[in-house]
Parts: sequence; structure tokens; C-alpha cells
Amino acid sequence: MTSPRDLSTLNSWHADWSGLRVGVLGLGVTGFSVADTLAELGAKVMVVASGADELRITMVDVIGATYVQERSGEDVPHELVEFDPELIVVSPGYHPDHEILLWAAARNIPIWGDIELAWRVRDKVKAAEWLAVTGTNGKTTTVQLTAAMLAAAGYRVAPCGNIGVPVLDAVRDPQGFDVFVVELSSYQLHWMTGVHPYSSAVLNIADDHLDWHGSFEAYVAAKAKIYENTQVACVYNKADKVTERMVENADVMEGARAIGFDLGAPGKSDLGVVDGILCDRAFLDDRHSTALEITTIRDLEERGLAAPHIVANILAASALARSFGAPTEAIYEALKTFSLDSHRNEVVASVGEITWIDDSKATNPHAADASLTANESIVWIVGGLLKGVNIDELVSRHAHRLRGAVIIGVDREPVKAAFERHAPGVTALEVEADDTSDVMVHAVNLAADLAHSGDVVLLAPAAASMDQFTDYAERGRLFAQAVRDKVGGEADGDSASH
Repeated sequence: MTSPRDLSTLNSWHADWSGLRVGVLGLGVTGFSVADTLAELGAKVMVVASGADELRITMVDVIGATYVQERSGEDVPHELVEFDPELIVVSPGYHPDHEILLWAAARNIPIWGDIELAWRVRDKVKAAEWLAVTGTNGKTTTVQLTAAMLAAAGYRVAPCGNIGVPVLDAVRDPQGFDVFVVELSSYQLHWMTGVHPYSSAVLNIADDHLDWHGSFEAYVAAKAKIYENTQVACVYNKADKVTERMVENADVMEGARAIGFDLGAPGKSDLGVVDGILCDRAFLDDRHSTALEITTIRDLEERGLAAPHIVANILAASALARSFGAPTEAIYEALKTFSLDSHRNEVVASVGEITWIDDSKATNPHAADASLTANESIVWIVGGLLKGVNIDELVSRHAHRLRGAVIIGVDREPVKAAFERHAPGVTALEVEADDTSDVMVHAVNLAADLAHSGDVVLLAPAAASMDQFTDYAERGRLFAQAVRDKVGGEADGDSASH
């Protein structure tokens, strides 16, 4: 074993990374970005993964790295042991008790996530500031909103991170950026250290990924790391006391402010809503007695952006954008053309006075709660992979607004039991088909039988999709196709954000 490199010296793209032996765990989009970056820096790279896209495996060889496939029954690949890595960079999703990570910890090999690496090498082209966003729900929408607002203000901005574009790809973009808006998952935050965000936000906290983190407390602790070392603004949800406590306990840079948001009247360091007007009382000189108008609920209704949880996202994004200097006029202009992603409260069809809504992206109870709250009389398509989360409270809270329910997914039993305990008067039908192509056909047929005029048929599963589908997008696409097949040509093209 050779003497390990002093990694504290590696705080710039222009530091000497040459010859550093790095083991990279995972070969998805993030894992490849890590391997490609390290290879470009001149490090010696060994990628270890249980499987990957064939093209990525080929590209590992092209960039001069080595690929090793994890083999069933083998704790740590002997190739990695012989490689004797000085650093392990782990992709999001690798559980902390994975055999290789335990092996590395026992040998005192440092373990980084892709976010720490990206922070250290952020100065390749131009060291952009980071606006960091996390939360159980609404992260992607808020990141996209913030980026749109900053772009309208004239900044060169890149939304990146868990949103789909690895931060390392943004760092290496030759055009350079003024600011990154970085979506961070709890998995990424678990491994993150050393980052100093310009501003940061936790949108909300609810039970999620408990199977990965082991407890709600561990999940909260991971999320709270986003506020550490924040320079300017810690944006928190006044309606979620957990986020407020996170800010109170955070070790921030001197001068950083706590900025609250919610749907009520704003305090003098908050953003909120007064008489249907979204207001900023945080980023103006005379915030004690005046406020700045951002937009109105009426304007948002015209864009399909007036659901309460979307308004909350807009306020959080506005706080981040304002903290970086975006004027309210630019925020207003950005909102005039902003559209929600597919599979996020998307109206698929409205036929026979029944509206069909795809919120397949509601992959946990907290997200489904927001979607259910936005509607009055619902046939709810629910279920999937629950990830250790209890659904009882959600069923109990919304039983009064349910016309009926259609239960899908592998974890149907706990969902059925929740209805039996908390909504015994609600008709809950079960889809027993397991074939991906059939699940939504059966679900839509059953939902159509339950729905009455004026109802909403809502796909808001409150569960992950990987039990029966590739991802939430495939689940939503198959739902939309089944709806169009069921209700006929009248629905074609009848799609808008809700």
C-alpha cells in the first residue's frame, strides 16, 4: 500500500489530480459524469457497478478508465482491493452499509459524493455561485422556476443536480455560468461536506426514503445539511416547523439571513400572500412597512399554476432568485411563460364532465396530499412501491373527498388495510394485473366505472413506480394512453397543466 494523497490540497480544477487512484461506485448518469471528470483531471479511475448501459461501459474504456462488474456473492471485487484506491466517490442511492463502503471506511479511505467533487472543481471555467434546493416534494419545479427567474433577469444560469443534469457536467460546460440552481436529494446530501451555497432552501419535510436512511430522524439530518455554510439566505417553509428548526440549528456564514415563505401574510423577512397578491417583504429596504408585488393568484390561475403547493414553490423560488439579485419584474415575466413538467398535475383529458389528471410524479404521501387537497371529488388511483412509508394518515385525511379508489402496485395489502381502517365507506378496487402494459388499462377501466359527472380521476400514487414501471414517467405515459383509449378521440390534444 502506498502513502495516500493529501486530499485537502485538491480544492480546484487546477490542482494536481494526476495519478490519484479513485474508485467510482455506480455507472448511471451521475457515476459516468464522475468517472469522466476524474479521467479528464488525470486521475486513475476504476468504476465498479452491478450493471450499466452497454454504451456507458464502452465509454468507460474510451475515457481511459477501468470497469469492474460487481459479482453476486462477492463482498468487495478483488480488482478494487488490488487497485488500492485513495478515494471512493459514490453515486446517489448507494446505501451507507454497502459492502464496498464499509470496506472503505474500515481502511480509512475517504468517501465523497459527486456533489463534493463538483464543489472542489467548480472553477474549471468560472466558479459559479450555487443556489441549493431540497425537500420531500417540489424540488424540480422550484429549481426550474428559480432558473427561469434568473434567466429572465439576465443571468447565465444552469439548473442541475438531481434534476437530471449532473453538476459535474454543468461545471465542465465551456460557456460557463453565473449561477447553478442545484437540486439535491437526501442521498446526495448524506455524503455532502464542504459546500458553501450562496443561498439554500428546504421546501418541506415528510416521511420518505425511510428504507434508505433507516429513520425519519436520519432523513431530516441529511436534508438539514443543505443549510450548513450558507452565505446569504436560508429559505424555509413557515408552515413546516421542521424546516424552521433546521435553519435555527444550522452553522451558517456570518450575515446569512433566515427567509420564510408560506401562503399567509408575510412577516418582515418573509415572502407570502396578501389578498391574492404574492409579496416580497424580505429583499427591500423598507421591509418594515412595505412589500413588493411579485404576481397575483389570478395571473397564476391563467397559467395553471395556482394550486397551493405550486404557489408555495413559486414563493420559495422567488426568495432564492431575489437573494441573488433578480428584480420582481423579471420574476413576473418568467412566470408568464412557465409550464409545469409532464406528469405533474397534468390534465390528460376532460370528457363527459370527468377530468383525468396525471400526477404520477407524486411518488410519496406528501406529494399526493398536495394533489388530493387541490381537488374536491376524486377517484384516486393509488399505490406502488411504498418504500417503508405508512399511508394511513393520508387515507384518513382525504376519505371525505374520495368517490372511490383504485389500488395498483406490489404493496397493495397495506393500502387496502389503510382503506379498511380509515375509509371503510369508500369503494376501493384492486388491480391484480402485474404486467406493465396491462396495469393502467385495468386501472382506468375501474376508475371510469366509479367516476360520476364532476369528478376528477387522479393518478397520484403516493408511492414509487419501479415495482411495475421503469419510472414515474412511464407510469404517467401509460395512464395517459389508457385514458385516451378509454374516452376516445374527444380527449386528443386536450392537455394542459392543472
